[in-house]
Parts: sequence; C-alpha cells; structure tokens
Amino acid sequence: MKTVRIGTRNSALALWQAHHVGALLATQGLGYEIVAITTKGDQILDRSLSKIGSKGVFTEELEAMLCAGEIDIAQHSAKDLPSHLPAELELIAFTEREAAQDVVLSLDPAKTLASSEPLRIGTSSTRRRAFLRHFYPQHTAVEMRGNLQTRLEKLKNGECDAMLLAFAGVHRMEMESYITQHLSLDQFVPAVGQGSVAIQCALTLDAEVKELIRKACNHPATEATLLAERHLLAHLEGGCSVPVYGHAIHENGQLTLQAGVLSLDGVENIVHSATGSDPALLGKEVAMELIHLGAHQLLRKIRQELGS
Repeated sequence: MKTVRIGTRNSALALWQAHHVGALLATQGLGYEIVAITTKGDQILDRSLSKIGSKGVFTEELEAMLCAGEIDIAQHSAKDLPSHLPAELELIAFTEREAAQDVVLSLDPAKTLASSEPLRIGTSSTRRRAFLRHFYPQHTAVEMRGNLQTRLEKLKNGECDAMLLAFAGVHRMEMESYITQHLSLDQFVPAVGQGSVAIQCALTLDAEVKELIRKACNHPATEATLLAERHLLAHLEGGCSVPVYGHAIHENGQLTLQAGVLSLDGVENIVHSATGSDPALLGKEVAMELIHLGAHQLLRKIRQELGS
C-alpha cells in the first residue's frame, strides 16, 4: 500500500480535514500519514491577516515542503489559497463542497444581525467586516483571530456578543448548537473557495499516485465552481485579505457566478454575475466586467487603506 504524506496546519479543523482526505484516499487503496505544522498565519495572532504582509499566510510553509519533497500533498481550506500558485505546484482535487454560507454564533439565541441592539461582532475577515458595515451598520466588528476553539472561548469570555464564521468549519467542529442565524448566500456572498478542501501537490509527484488521489478526492461539480471562482480572483488580482467575494453554483451543466468587491466602509459595492459552461471563461468574463465597473481602482484604494 502506497502511503501518502499529507501536509496540514495543526489546528483541530485542519486536522479534521486532513483525516477526511485520508479517509477518501483509503477508497483507492492508499494509506496516509499526517505531517502537521504551524504556519505563519497560526503563529501571528496579534495582527489582522491584512497586516501580516503575505498572500499565503496559511499555505506558503506547506508549499515549501511540497517543493522540498517533504510531503506528497498539502490539504488547504480552498478559501485560504492565493490566486496565483508557485509554478512547480498544482491543484489536483477539490473535495465536495460543504454548504458555503456564513453563520452567526452566539451564546444567546436571540442575538442575530437583525437585532436593533448594537452588538460587538467578532471576525477576522475584511469581507465580513465590509458586509457588516454595508447591511448592518448598527453593529461593531471586533478583531477575532485564532482557531475555532480559541474564538469560542473569547465569545464565552465576553470579548464579543456574537461571531461571524463559515458554516463549514462550525459544522465540522460540531459547534452548530451555537448558530443563531444562517446568512443568505445572496447577501453575505462567500469568499472564493469557501466550504471546500483543496489538494495541492508538486508537478513531479508520480502520475499514477496523482491520478489515484484525484479519483479519490475530486468532486467534479465542486471543481467546476471553484475553478470559475479562482479564475475570477486571479484576473482581479484579489486575495483572502481584501473584500473580494465570489460564489458559483453548478446546475444542469451550467455555472452561475456571483461576485463583487466591497469597500472597507461598506459604502461602495461593485457587483456582477453571469452564467456559462466554461469555468475559466466565466471567471474571466465576470472579472473583466467588474474591472470595467471600477474594481481595480477600488482594490487599489482598499490596499492603501489596509497598508498592504
């Protein structure tokens, strides 16, 4: 039995995802070994992601290990991947996407974003902060870094009244009892890749092993949607530290991609959506229309405001 070395962050959620990938590999007769590390994004918790100064704060160490041959594959939350990857690496699979929406968590079931009472909402995402300011300006966003368990402790300690998180991670960590609100995909449009696990490897990985990994882990409909979203991100030259959003759905062989760029204060929102069958062409089409509507100028302004 071929043993595949899976590189991963060492958070509880990342390890859950790595073992999930391992279970998928077993369906093709592959064994697995977990190689867990702490990334820059996990180590630096006193600054927002936009201030750390790296586009791959959760991925670059794992990518270096792939290049050095220390691991065979790396599993990433797809939303953490930069739009451009090292030339010697490739993405070979995307696992079936979990429900992609954002959710509100609180110890008080009555606390939702619809509350007229001003709430302190914990989040580390510039996208969620911007949507909060756009749709619910009565609330205040407070910086909330760390893994899900750490954030839950901060909530219990009274550092915020509620938190905004991705449903996928909350579900995988069995924290659904704290959910007070599921947010609409049409309102709080998710980050590119949210809800799926991406499998990355070096171009030099044995072709037969690569094909077995892809057969075990890749979900074709998810792959189509994520490729459309990632082409959008690449053409916009966006990243996980700026409020670019994009979510595609796959129905009856067609893809519909909804995307946009939102100013940090939530005032300016540039949006576009389109339908097509080719993920790369659809991602590019939506990005080009957003650029025509002023997305590059807005992104330049956002990066200046973030100091990145």
